[in-house]
Amino acid sequence: MSEESKKSLAPYFIIGAIVVVVILAVVLWPGEPEPKPVIVVPDTPVIEPIIEEQPESTYLEVVEELADSDITEAEPEFIPPPEPLDTSDGTVKTKLLSLTDYDAFARLLINEALLERFVIMTNTLAEEQIPDNNRILIQPEKPFRTYRQADKIWIDPASYKRYAPYVEVFESLETGSLLQLYQEYKPAINNIFAEIGRPLGSFDEKLKDAIDVLLDTPEVPVPVEVFTDSVMYKFADSQLESLTAPQKQLLRTGPENMRRIKAKLREIKETL
Repeated sequence: MSEESKKSLAPYFIIGAIVVVVILAVVLWPGEPEPKPVIVVPDTPVIEPIIEEQPESTYLEVVEELADSDITEAEPEFIPPPEPLDTSDGTVKTKLLSLTDYDAFARLLINEALLERFVIMTNTLAEEQIPDNNRILIQPEKPFRTYRQADKIWIDPASYKRYAPYVEVFESLETGSLLQLYQEYKPAINNIFAEIGRPLGSFDEKLKDAIDVLLDTPEVPVPVEVFTDSVMYKFADSQLESLTAPQKQLLRTGPENMRRIKAKLREIKETL
């Protein structure tokens, strides 16, 4: 028999040996011996030991004995309660800034109501809208630029460069540390999410929905034609103009910026 077979049968051998031992113990155990005559030696009396019965202690006596003894019970170790989560804007901003280049991120980040803005922004993006009044980053200083050629209006590539600082900061955020910070503030985020009007689903689902909205933005070749019939520019391609507001905003960042933003969003989604 091979060594592997012996190993596989080892438990059965052990069980069988136990059964055999039990059977032998029952069958071969000696019966009661027959009585034999007792020979009494006069000079050596048989003295049987006298066993005095000890009175049973009452519950009260046991308690008193324990109270009088020198045994001292170890004091339980004091574990201080966890400190309340600091959700102040200063603390939240400091922790965010620690995730990447301090100066670049500090210039772009809003200074007030960061957690509330983040929750509302995420929920609004998931509903395919743009949160104009609840951004967590300031808007680009340089204006949107176009140029005219062949009686058509096109987006100027210089407009795409406005978003380079945002993309660089976004890419530099270490995903693991970012999500760790997200988990730390999850209770406060869930409380805010529950207060914005009985939202359906969890905030995690909203966050994934918001990411999916942006990831579904199509890739388009440049240059991109636009037109204006008011104060706002619109896409000349009706399919592009029919996209959601967040998707059209992402298109305005330019193809290279959009590619980098999508890559980071996929990384965050996979980690989530």
